[in-house]
Amino acid sequence: MKKDEKLRAGRSEDHSRLILAARVSWMLLVFVELCRYPLGMTGGQIQDEDISASSQWSESTAARFGRLDLDNGDGDGAWCPDIMSGPDGLKEYLQVDLRSLHFITLVGTQGRHADGMGNEFAQRYRIKYSRDGSNWVGWQDRKGRQVIEGNKNAYDVVLKDLEPPIIARFVRFMPVTDHSMIVCMRVELYGCEWLDGLISYSIPDGHQMIYRGLDVYFNDSVNDGASAERLTKGLGQLTDGTWGLDDFLHSHIYGMWPGYDYVGWNNKSLPKGYAEMIFEFDHVRNFTSMKVHCNNMFSRGVRMFRQATCYFRSGSDWEADPVTFRPTVDRVSQGARFITVSLGDRTASAIKCRFHFSDLWMLFSEVAFHMFTAPKLSLETYILFFLTQAQPLDESNTRILIGCLVAIIAILMTIIVIILWRQVWQKMLEKLVLRSRPRPSPPTTPLCPARVAPLPTPPMRESSPSVHLCEAEGMQDFLDEDLSLEGNRDSPLLVAVKTLREDANKNARNDFLKEIRIMSRLRDPNIVHLLAVCVDTDPLCMITEYMENGDLNQFLCNLKLNEAADEDRKDQEENEGESMVSYSKLIGMAVQISSGMKYLSSLNFVHRDLATRNCLVGKNYTIKIADFGMSRNLYRGDYYRIQGRAVLPIRWMSWESILLGKFTMASDVWAFGVTLWEIVTLCKKQPYSQLSDEQVIENTGEFFRDQGKQVYLPKPLCCPDSVYNDLMLSCWRRNAKQRPSFQEIHTQLTESLA
Repeated sequence: MKKDEKLRAGRSEDHSRLILAARVSWMLLVFVELCRYPLGMTGGQIQDEDISASSQWSESTAARFGRLDLDNGDGDGAWCPDIMSGPDGLKEYLQVDLRSLHFITLVGTQGRHADGMGNEFAQRYRIKYSRDGSNWVGWQDRKGRQVIEGNKNAYDVVLKDLEPPIIARFVRFMPVTDHSMIVCMRVELYGCEWLDGLISYSIPDGHQMIYRGLDVYFNDSVNDGASAERLTKGLGQLTDGTWGLDDFLHSHIYGMWPGYDYVGWNNKSLPKGYAEMIFEFDHVRNFTSMKVHCNNMFSRGVRMFRQATCYFRSGSDWEADPVTFRPTVDRVSQGARFITVSLGDRTASAIKCRFHFSDLWMLFSEVAFHMFTAPKLSLETYILFFLTQAQPLDESNTRILIGCLVAIIAILMTIIVIILWRQVWQKMLEKLVLRSRPRPSPPTTPLCPARVAPLPTPPMRESSPSVHLCEAEGMQDFLDEDLSLEGNRDSPLLVAVKTLREDANKNARNDFLKEIRIMSRLRDPNIVHLLAVCVDTDPLCMITEYMENGDLNQFLCNLKLNEAADEDRKDQEENEGESMVSYSKLIGMAVQISSGMKYLSSLNFVHRDLATRNCLVGKNYTIKIADFGMSRNLYRGDYYRIQGRAVLPIRWMSWESILLGKFTMASDVWAFGVTLWEIVTLCKKQPYSQLSDEQVIENTGEFFRDQGKQVYLPKPLCCPDSVYNDLMLSCWRRNAKQRPSFQEIHTQLTESLA
């Protein structure tokens, strides 16, 4: 809506902003390398009712079974149309509704095998997409090809990059065959949510340049709108997440024509002296600025625009007062760059901008917007909104309002101070527990079968169980004789008590009970033992052993590597006390971890979070694998939340786990390679410490493309080439099938100690 429609008489602009309580959020400047997350066919985020099809072969091959890499025994494990496909691939389709616009960069397909009972798959297919459910567009690659090569068998997953990517809510997979045959498909979509709200733009058709006899085309070749002297109601190269090079004759994309990355116009062909662009959005938004990527190779007659004049529309008519912006024209550097155009906090559902020439040519490759987004109103803002909307403000009401606001603000400030103080206190306690591990006074209240006295530990992150470090008295009386635990029957036993949060939902409760069932079956000297459980009353809890030297990460951080010769090493360790550790002892720790993982792999148990923070250290360097690391604020920096998904330890995860959501024994092997790297470096640095979280994710994309640009963890100084080259690097092989098993890892590490 317009400003004069938003603001009531007698209210200032500041007052209206307080009512809106708007917060800043960037419209997406898409980084294609990072926008490659599974959108929910395999993981279940996409519901059955959002998956439909033109037809189905039978009830057991309905659309809802068309989920990639998922065969749950209910149905034949794929979608199959009820009639045979043909060479056009335009009749039968599997449709996915993503519920909102998404930027889709990758698709995956698979056939139907039904545990050996089927062998149907789509050798080729087409894709159609729509943003509104009525106007459908057929996808084609940057060279105009519409048919995508699919599967060669019913088992393997085939991933295909969408170049160019698409912006859509609805996507249809349409199988194509050379001859009539039965086909079946399972699919997944990869990308991220399209936060811009931009649903289309209209621009003049791009022009052609003749440069030294070379034809240079500046048309928007991937725009999915209509074309008739203007491109209308579509999206294309200005929103594909790729911006052009400094030299417009070259392209990011191999084999494309000169000028491909840019959309451009000639001053002489637009007699008004400007190029007019219209951007349509899904609803009224508050815009602060616009980023425009321009070429500035003035030696060839190309310069950034000299002026941008932008008009705004919230209803049917354009507002009369535009915003004018004049950038500083760069006459020195010919590099392409983003120019930020201020839009003055204007509200609109459409923006019309006229970009004026400053030379013969003007070239753009990307446009994005910066806006305000209104959040949920806070309590004090809601009170203010209610009072000001209910009646005009007068002097008495103003005094009452101010008094209410002052009281509310005072209460909120008090709460904030309390929260901050608790966080500071918890960090102090965390250091006390994890570094000093003091012993508490005897317990006074019972918990489960044995009395435990809780030692304060920081809370786990949201939606996770809470873990407390405790001492238990009399626990040995309830244990099996085959459990080898540290300590004697007369001394309290150090344990970890994991409880389920009181606000946990049904799924979390079922997961907690499932974890208890799994833990109760684990019996290995290098796996933390489950000692007791409480499942008859809330809160549910499990009690596991805890080692007196804490977790391996903190244990190693306090050590130094003993690099002395064998004959001098023993004397030096005695002089230095426990602060020194030899390389052989480090490898001995890795042997124990590989032994524990070998046991888990024999049970087909995938850990998903193997790291030194999840290994405990007992007497004589005894190592046991656990899973407490995520519960500690100390390791908050080891986990990263990816667009609403679970918090993930991306620096320890394989590329297929991050990009495809696949966790297997092979991905645990990858994590073991990182864990071994931690051990040999004494945990002095976080893995990939020179990279940001976003760069770590981008590096997984390099593993996926396999063009030799991926970055590996460097070889530690004390690590022999045989261990680094033959073991660590083998754990990080791109092909999961080529990674060693934990049996092979354990054998190789054991032999290196001989």
